[in-house]
Amino acid sequence: MYMKYNLSMQKHFFFISVVLTLFCLTTGIAQKEPQYTQYMYNIGSFNPAYVGTVESPEISAAYRAQWIDIDGAPRTIRLGVNLPFQNEKTGLGLNIVNDQIGPLTQTFLDLAYSFQVKVTDETKLSFGIDAGGSFLNVDFSKGTFENPGEPILDRETVNKFYPTVGAGLFMYGNQWYLGASVPNFLTDAVYNEDVATVVEDKIQFNFVGGYVFNLSDGLKFKPAFLINSLQGAPVNINVSANFLIKDAFTTGVSYRVDNAFSGLAGFQISNTMFLGYSYDYNTNLLGDYNNGSHELILKFYLGRGANSNNNRKRSSSKGENQSGKGQPKQIDTPRFF
Repeated sequence: MYMKYNLSMQKHFFFISVVLTLFCLTTGIAQKEPQYTQYMYNIGSFNPAYVGTVESPEISAAYRAQWIDIDGAPRTIRLGVNLPFQNEKTGLGLNIVNDQIGPLTQTFLDLAYSFQVKVTDETKLSFGIDAGGSFLNVDFSKGTFENPGEPILDRETVNKFYPTVGAGLFMYGNQWYLGASVPNFLTDAVYNEDVATVVEDKIQFNFVGGYVFNLSDGLKFKPAFLINSLQGAPVNINVSANFLIKDAFTTGVSYRVDNAFSGLAGFQISNTMFLGYSYDYNTNLLGDYNNGSHELILKFYLGRGANSNNNRKRSSSKGENQSGKGQPKQIDTPRFF
């Protein structure tokens, strides 16, 4: 199939944009779920078991601009809400993601519920499930297609809704966490034939983990990993190493195997607000055709300022260890990642 965009651009950027869009339309996106470099701050996006593990309500807003200077390259916007209940066992979450590449746009919307149990005095295991759907839009008017035998191209647009059901596990202690999840158990059997030629859905497995090493009173080392496994695609492996300085400033690096190196920085603007930024430099052939990828995340911890002392007293009364003297328990747990 050949596609030509009605856009003015340099020849090599034009070629790469066409190839990327064709790849997504014919074989499905290898990384079906939206990709994040700052995955440690977006766990609720791909694991519903995370939503009830936070100590206070959280709101996250993220924006990712991938492969700058390639027209039609991915752009992702996410809004996430994690709402723990006062019983410290259950929680609700909301996840809204808009993901766009070339003429294809998907908007994901799902609600999550989690329930956690105590494994030991310092370890909890959370079970989560989410349900929602994805609104798929493909606007073929953005390009000129020439390929006899592709009946779907006779239409200018394709609009389709398909349901999603996912589940996850999240185990954590005061200084570590491990999680596994499947964002969507429903496969391409829910599509009709012509839409299935656009999106070939596969079950994706996600594995995430992290640890906090207390190097000194004012310095913590926070390694983390994320592994995505999708049938028919190479395993996507992300590893990161961040340093938390004075519980306020974070800096580090990340590596996506055979794909990109990244620099990360974050700042705890206040007790209730965190701002994170990352920049990716491609190590594959795409690196010759773009100026990297930018990602921003802004997190709000509702009620943390007013309740931090209460949280600390509550945690102490339950016999939970405090990793940082004089700091809320939340600072040194997975909920701060």
